[in-house]
Amino acid sequence: MMQRREYPMTGDVLYSGTAACGLRVRVLPKKGFTGSYAVFATDYGGTYRRFVLDGQEMDTPAGVAHYLEHKMFDLPDGENALTILSSRGADVNAFTSTDITAYHFQCTEGFEENLRTLLHFVSTPYFTEETVEKERGIIEQEIHMGEDSPGNANYYSLLGLLYQKHPIREKVIGSVESISRITAETLYQCHRAFYRPSNMVLAVAGDVDPEDVLRIVDEELAPADPERPQVLMESDEDLVPAETRSVLQMPVSQPLFLIGAKILPEKEGPALCRQDLVASLAAVMLAGQSSPLYHRLYEQGLLNRRFDCGADRSRGVAYEIFGGESRDPEAVFQALCEEIRRVSEHGFDPALFERMKRVAIGGNLRVMEDFEDVCVSLASAEFDGYCYLDMPAISMELTLAECEDFVRTWLQPERLVMSIVQPPEASQA
Repeated sequence: MMQRREYPMTGDVLYSGTAACGLRVRVLPKKGFTGSYAVFATDYGGTYRRFVLDGQEMDTPAGVAHYLEHKMFDLPDGENALTILSSRGADVNAFTSTDITAYHFQCTEGFEENLRTLLHFVSTPYFTEETVEKERGIIEQEIHMGEDSPGNANYYSLLGLLYQKHPIREKVIGSVESISRITAETLYQCHRAFYRPSNMVLAVAGDVDPEDVLRIVDEELAPADPERPQVLMESDEDLVPAETRSVLQMPVSQPLFLIGAKILPEKEGPALCRQDLVASLAAVMLAGQSSPLYHRLYEQGLLNRRFDCGADRSRGVAYEIFGGESRDPEAVFQALCEEIRRVSEHGFDPALFERMKRVAIGGNLRVMEDFEDVCVSLASAEFDGYCYLDMPAISMELTLAECEDFVRTWLQPERLVMSIVQPPEASQA
């Protein structure tokens, strides 16, 4: 039986239930809409390398979660789920992040048949050493493409400055060396650990009946071991970084920079959601494109429209990021430090806070109009212990004092690091 809950701010009604197999099901009915969307997600991402399964500790190479995502579309009968779903007109895809792997489709007809296929192929592992070896070359090409990306290189360089041990330092896709150690048995072990229904969420949005969705799950997925794997993460990171600068030489037209600071995240639940919102709001008030600091640096020619800032988070870690292009990244860094000191002493402009808070709430509400974003966010938030649809209401409660305290607590200048990608000739000038 699905439980019904109304969300007045968005006009939505969410139905929640747990199938007999242990799978959490979340359905957002949208009467009259022609398209339907479903995401089948597991609480398993690129940083989940060490875990305990059936009392045995496992240590897997970097890149397994992504590799597994690639191979899950293969079926034992030689067919491919991507081909099957696409032949019915469904738009199907998958992604792996640091802490979630998700398989999703959108369709205008045949929703029930497509949903059954999604549930079937994600829960049916089939790997051979031959097919795993064939995929290795494809993923190696992806790795090399990422290595040629200045933005990608700069991002992981920043994480390397912020974190000394946590697997967030390593690329979700892995390295050529790490994926060379992935075998069919590795994939089977990780599927058995993380793709059990109790570790997963199905989120659906569209003109669908919530009870029908739950019925389909009960018909397609058999009861399974309810135990969830125990993920092991490095937790003794020092909040003060050991290194504060990294400079890479790559072919860019002008220097790229990323400035970051570590945040100790709340453990889970609404408090974690609230911290995410405060962190994002504090960032845009400090240096977002409507902030006094941004306008001053823009007029000085130190920033352009490619500048952005915000907060990011993965399991057990969180960090604030400011980044873009600049002819003088060090000048931007010093200006940001000065603004942090000013805000720490005098606070934010209350009028700026109210304006940016309204903008943030409006942005959150607009995102909720997108079925894909809503379903992925519903699943991801479920793993974090809160409901994504509560976000607008939590945003309304944020206070100026919370944002000022956040800056004083987490963004002090001695805690900031910066990674720069500059043209090769800049180092010879």
